[in-house]
Amino acid sequence: MSAVPRIALFIDGANLYATSKQLGFDMDYRRLLREFQGRGNLIRAFYFTTLVESEEYSSIRPLVDWLDYNGYRVITKAAKEFTDATGRRRIKGNMDIELAIEMLELAPHLDQIYLFSGDGDFRPLVEAVQRKGVKVSVVSTISTNPPMVSDELRRQCDEFVDLAQLMQKIGRDPAERASRSGMGAPAAPGNPSLERRYGIRQGDEPAEG
Repeated sequence: MSAVPRIALFIDGANLYATSKQLGFDMDYRRLLREFQGRGNLIRAFYFTTLVESEEYSSIRPLVDWLDYNGYRVITKAAKEFTDATGRRRIKGNMDIELAIEMLELAPHLDQIYLFSGDGDFRPLVEAVQRKGVKVSVVSTISTNPPMVSDELRRQCDEFVDLAQLMQKIGRDPAERASRSGMGAPAAPGNPSLERRYGIRQGDEPAEG
């Protein structure tokens, strides 16, 4: 391992949104980046999410645009829409394969990976990366009931970081969120109002499946 560890963030957008929602916080993505830039040489900060292409306006699109312009590598694909047995419209999206490919390709150039997800399906991926000599930290929470992280993933990783504690540094609580609720929608990336609003807020994520 180099003197200054080479690190990367792999953020499962839908999973992080669900976890932060359960904790009652909105993520401040600018603070998140600063926090991990202070922990080593941040090589990449990936954010994986699906988008509903048929919608004229997606509440997550401003966030995706902001992340793209502010230090994150955003990986997206179209979500699938379907009607369930009760006739309700459903959205299905999963970025597990895309995340796994990026992580395995970048692993030889890293000392430590932070995986923002509690999904147990990632356990074999974590094990494969560890065999390459890379330390893997899982960021999720056990502060909810039930916990948002699977027991098998937590056992496999080298370090578990509880998002509830991390959010004390990089999150924004509901009171602060409410104080900003009257702000109008920004016009374009780079606009200060966009940075204030979407640097700290996360829109609705399509459901995983």
